[in-house]
Amino acid sequence: MTYRVCFVCTGNICRSPMAESVFRARAAEAELTDLVEVDSAGTGSWHEGEGADPRAVAVLEEHGYDIDHTARRFDPSWFSRLDLVIALDSGHLKALRRMAPTEEDARKVRLLRSYDPGAGDDLDVPDPYYGGLDGFAECLERVEAASTGLLAAVREHLEGRAA
Repeated sequence: MTYRVCFVCTGNICRSPMAESVFRARAAEAELTDLVEVDSAGTGSWHEGEGADPRAVAVLEEHGYDIDHTARRFDPSWFSRLDLVIALDSGHLKALRRMAPTEEDARKVRLLRSYDPGAGDDLDVPDPYYGGLDGFAECLERVEAASTGLLAAVREHLEGRAA
């Protein structure tokens, strides 16, 4: 049975495609590609149909990640097929929980940095869109740090399903 994860930010051109790329690579390294499906979307439709921000692509490629991305908006109907909806900041968390059709669906929404034990109380991944390349590098660092814990949680869930 496939475990489905969708990363969500604002426009689906910076943070969520970066998280999608990193987590897809982590799942592949863990040999979970056949068991974990990774996707991303945005809470808004401003960039639908566009590729990822060139700065996000540059930072990802510089760090050895692949990206093939077309932005799209998160649709509440997706909750029924998703196991986990990962918000990149508290604004996305609130928006996604509001659009969740059921309480069970709302419980599927988590902040990415809640999986990073080093995050402390700072659970948002700042939006790098209005800054320079250094903001995208910082975003990648935060995404990578949280992806380790997220992968452990997904693996634990998969092992629980198999038991």
